[in-house]
Amino acid sequence: MPAPRRIAIVLFNLGGPDSLTAVQPFLFNLFNDRSIINLPQPFRWLLAKLISSRRTPVASHVYQQMGGRSPILPNTEAQAAALEALLTTGGIEVRCFIAMRYWHPFTEATARDVKAWGADEVILLPLYPQFSTTTTASSLRVWHATARQIGLTAPQHAVCCYPDEPGFVSALSEITRQAMGQAQAAAPGETPAIIFSAHGLPKKIVDAGDPYVAQVEATVAAVAQELALTPAQYQIAYQSRVGPLEWVGPATDNVITAAAKAGKPIIVVPVAFVSEHSETLVELDIEYRHLAESNGAPLYLRAPTVATHPAFIAGLVRLVQDALAKGQALQPGCGRMACKGQSQCAMTKAGA
Repeated sequence: MPAPRRIAIVLFNLGGPDSLTAVQPFLFNLFNDRSIINLPQPFRWLLAKLISSRRTPVASHVYQQMGGRSPILPNTEAQAAALEALLTTGGIEVRCFIAMRYWHPFTEATARDVKAWGADEVILLPLYPQFSTTTTASSLRVWHATARQIGLTAPQHAVCCYPDEPGFVSALSEITRQAMGQAQAAAPGETPAIIFSAHGLPKKIVDAGDPYVAQVEATVAAVAQELALTPAQYQIAYQSRVGPLEWVGPATDNVITAAAKAGKPIIVVPVAFVSEHSETLVELDIEYRHLAESNGAPLYLRAPTVATHPAFIAGLVRLVQDALAKGQALQPGCGRMACKGQSQCAMTKAGA
């Protein structure tokens, strides 16, 4: 009997510090990424050292509120286990590997693990539903460079994005619907302000052609359609801005403040994070909750991330199966619609 075909699925995410002592090196790795700060070396290295040392005290306080470490790795491990359980069938052996961009397990180590395992095919699956040069392109750039360096020759199929994948949209819609039900029970007769919040980007990156904002809008449009929301019921906002540059807006904290001052119940739904981490557990749950309540909001609810929601995992399974069936190097799950009608997929243009 022939050996089963070995399929490696590589899940990409940013990662997070696993201890308080890891906070500064994690931040250094983040800011030393040329996709984040586009300066030549050694200037980028020097600036990354400066920014990371200055931001470490604030960031350490954030992680102290989460028990001293980021939960993103165990959350990703749960997603990997859920995927493996659904994909392992007769004739193929599936194993999920995790590749984090800025902390362990690093992409370079994971690529070597995939080669050592003897994968016959590799599916590269970013856990960023919406493509950005700062996330997906950065992760895949490092992966491909390492794969060439170590001689990983198995066929590789990369999923670039899936902002309106039906399973992802269904999971987000169900989570939002549940939050709406909770709001109705807590504040009968009140119409809540639904805020779909995504991590922000400097405006200059979007102006240079990054399709992230358009893909966030595609995600929210699909959820709004499924829930039959009117434009007056919801708003897209962007969180986590840092530094002096102009960022895309509106800012989530400003939108929350305005809704709170108007006396509206508030529901915040993360639409670009698929697992819990500092931006949800601290920024949304603690800092923005305090902001809402101090400005008079009668109710503040934060919907959970999609995490291991069955519909989301089923959507990832479909993306993997589609990649295996088509056998193409690039699998644009958005059908290019969210790439603003450009003739070339954004991931190809980014050289990822």
